[in-house]
Amino acid sequence: MTTSTPSLKILAGTAAGLAVLAAATACAPAKQGTSTADVSPTSGASSAAGSSGAPATAGHYKDGTYSADGHYTSPNGEETVGVTLTLASGKISDVKIATHPTSANTQLFQNRFAGGIKDLVVGKSIDQLDVSRVAGSSLTSGGFNDAVEAIKKQAG
Repeated sequence: MTTSTPSLKILAGTAAGLAVLAAATACAPAKQGTSTADVSPTSGASSAAGSSGAPATAGHYKDGTYSADGHYTSPNGEETVGVTLTLASGKISDVKIATHPTSANTQLFQNRFAGGIKDLVVGKSIDQLDVSRVAGSSLTSGGFNDAVEAIKKQAG
């Protein structure tokens, strides 16, 4: 009986370790899916960029506020994140993220992303943006980058 007890403890420890590894792997897949963006300019963006007629200063982008939805694939399926960027003198002066989670896990990662993105992008040129991971959220970054590409087209 004493020989079987240590074996059971080792087996139980190994099973617990594998369960933790499987859970961690499911939360952070290695490859992002393809993404497409829905362009949805805000009414203020259209009038700010269109009515001012201000020529783009850096990277040929017009000043104003622009919004787009970016799409990405998570373990839960297709996800969407809304991005609103304000451009002034060729630089990003503000960023807002609208979360559109399909699960509690997606909500967690989109909220983390939204809480950390401003410090990384404000003051930069829109052409400099290529976000890969924000506050532990790498998949949401794919949706953000997707939306940024759509915003470049709006502001160009």
